[in-house]
Amino acid sequence: MTMASAAVWSSQRPAPAFRSVSAASVRAVADAVREGLLRPRMRLPPWLLYDAQGSALFEDITELPEYYLTRTERGILAKHADEIIEAAGVPPHVIELGAGTASKTQLVLSALLDRQARVVYTPVDVSAAALSLAQSKLKRFRRLTVRPVVARYPEELGFLAAPFGRRLLLFLGSNIGNYDPPSARKLLRAVRRHLLPGDALLIGTDLRKAGSVLVPAYDDAQGVTARFNKNVLVRINRDVGAMFDIDRFEHVVRWNHAASRIELYLASMGAQSVWLGTVGTEIHFAPGQRIHTESSYKFTHAMIARLLVDAGFRLERTWNDERRWFGLHLARVPKRSPSPRR
Repeated sequence: MTMASAAVWSSQRPAPAFRSVSAASVRAVADAVREGLLRPRMRLPPWLLYDAQGSALFEDITELPEYYLTRTERGILAKHADEIIEAAGVPPHVIELGAGTASKTQLVLSALLDRQARVVYTPVDVSAAALSLAQSKLKRFRRLTVRPVVARYPEELGFLAAPFGRRLLLFLGSNIGNYDPPSARKLLRAVRRHLLPGDALLIGTDLRKAGSVLVPAYDDAQGVTARFNKNVLVRINRDVGAMFDIDRFEHVVRWNHAASRIELYLASMGAQSVWLGTVGTEIHFAPGQRIHTESSYKFTHAMIARLLVDAGFRLERTWNDERRWFGLHLARVPKRSPSPRR
């Protein structure tokens, strides 16, 4: 998607209706399926999980008792939003990658609007449905101009090209944890190249802890995360005409201690073959064969500090909850910054 085709609107006027599946989206899904499933170790990019139904299921996940991440990060923001805004420097323009429905972000925006007359907010997400819901929630802020963008990143960062004065970029929810270390560095370096000296980044990270806490957060008793994970096959069936039998796959969660990440899989419950529709081929599964659908890396403070420095940022402050389960880190583009390491 180019900047010209990205969905952008202001809270001052009605939002355009989104088509449920665009031609570009269908091509992107087909390309992801072709690249990810026609390999010995099958994997799918996590953005495929977030169609309208997947986004709705994820919102349900954030309210589950096992899923501590959202409420822990929200607690940090509720306690420290004023302090975070003061440290960031009261920017007139806030941009958020992976904004979803912007439920936690309202705490930041409220603190910012207490300090200045108007704020521009650009939520960015792969899900148009989530952004539409965010717009509805944000109507209560009358002095807030909302300019959402539907985009993937780092593939589509054109919305960062035209600066609107000093900026604060938000990357909350430990979304950076969905990227493996090389991809996380690539993303943050790409973002850094679009920012100017003095611009700030507030990034949320889930911190490394016992597997007994981590695994239930991704394998809840109600099975909501299992439905969320399996929905990626529903999307592939719909968008490219594949023929997955959803009931013949099971949701599998693994804590990879060595790699410091939670891994989500869909495992075949028996030998089976699946036609991939417009991809034009059939794939075969052995019993127990897995599709890797998502990883969620868990950080130490040293890991996030190294990642930010490698991407060309200077880490300035960190806020934690009382149990030190989650961290919010404020980084900045230095006034005289070397280019990110290559």
